[in-house]
Amino acid sequence: MQVCVLGAGIVGLATAYELQQRGFQVTVIDQAQPGMGASGGNGAQLSYSYVQPLADASIWRQLPRLLLSPSSPLKLRPQWDTHQWHWGLAFLRACNRHTSERSTERLLALAALSRHGLEAMLQAESIDCDFSRTGKLVLYDTPAGLAAAQRQMELQRAWGSQQQAVSAARCAEIEPALHHYQSRIAGAIYTPSECAADCLKLCQGLQAVLAARGVRFLLGAQVRGFVRQGRRIAAVQTSAGAVEAQQFVLALGSHSHAVARTLGLRLPVYPLKGYSITLDTTGANAAPGTVPRVNVTDAARKVVFARIGHRLRVAGMAELVGHDARIPPARIESLCNAARALFPGCSEFEELRPWTGMRPATPTGLPVVGPHASGPDNLLLNTGHGSLGFTLAFGTAAQVAELLAPA
Repeated sequence: MQVCVLGAGIVGLATAYELQQRGFQVTVIDQAQPGMGASGGNGAQLSYSYVQPLADASIWRQLPRLLLSPSSPLKLRPQWDTHQWHWGLAFLRACNRHTSERSTERLLALAALSRHGLEAMLQAESIDCDFSRTGKLVLYDTPAGLAAAQRQMELQRAWGSQQQAVSAARCAEIEPALHHYQSRIAGAIYTPSECAADCLKLCQGLQAVLAARGVRFLLGAQVRGFVRQGRRIAAVQTSAGAVEAQQFVLALGSHSHAVARTLGLRLPVYPLKGYSITLDTTGANAAPGTVPRVNVTDAARKVVFARIGHRLRVAGMAELVGHDARIPPARIESLCNAARALFPGCSEFEELRPWTGMRPATPTGLPVVGPHASGPDNLLLNTGHGSLGFTLAFGTAAQVAELLAPA
């Protein structure tokens, strides 16, 4: 069977890999090179135990500060875009305890499936992507924040998460680079099993593996529409011509909504814009304990830190501003300030490699996987992973492959 995967980010490439492993003939189409969208400069953390969706009941009390504070990690720029308003209202409806807990349970199960798939692939293919399993610390600056995190930890324990609350002193023992900062830490949640990797290097490695096995890549080709025959898609129309296939998988991230609209479908996927910098840490190697080895998340600043080889990825922010690829200097300075506050000796800060990407988010945080109720019979969706695209990619890829080739 011929399957056309639309999208060469980590989700699309993981899908292509799972399908090729099952004997499908696969074509991958993207307007850019593999991993150059939201995958390329993401937070690099594989957060299998930190999947609680953004839509949570606590958002209501935080909303005024998040929307009005100049230093807020969340930014909303209202637009004459009904899709933005529909998405925002659906997000607010999802900000309740029941929906959050139900979504968290499903995301944890999906994350466990994804961990198995990714690590099996890495063992089989030996792709160099700076993979590490050094654990993760999520830092809280107030007792109230820590108490709320402990309640979430206990909730997740029933679903298999192995985590522990630790003191500021214990944080410094786990990650010596935090020693100078421990007076500002109320406590943390520590997960020893969490991982990190360079998603862009993994995407590039997957492309090489797949191309060597006969997967066709049509890159630099923009999807413009579809040729339909009754309830089926006969071909996808691209800027490089039409591509026929028997099955199609839509994995175009934040662009999935616009492409689905050409089929008359509405997807609850909207871009959440994020930023990152990537710091060279080689200049800090002479000073032991200045560069973190463990993944760290600063819950107050909503900033994540991940060591990938001799680099430190620093990422954060969530902006509902549409597809705006501009990188405001203030956002990059905010990430630099966070890195200097937690890890002042980690880098010379001479080369920042600023990046922005559009995370394809759904209001509930759950990705959209499988057929659309009103869609063509031979179209499957695999999109809407939000900030968990790297974490969940191989899980949803396995689900798509099972739909096409059930055991």
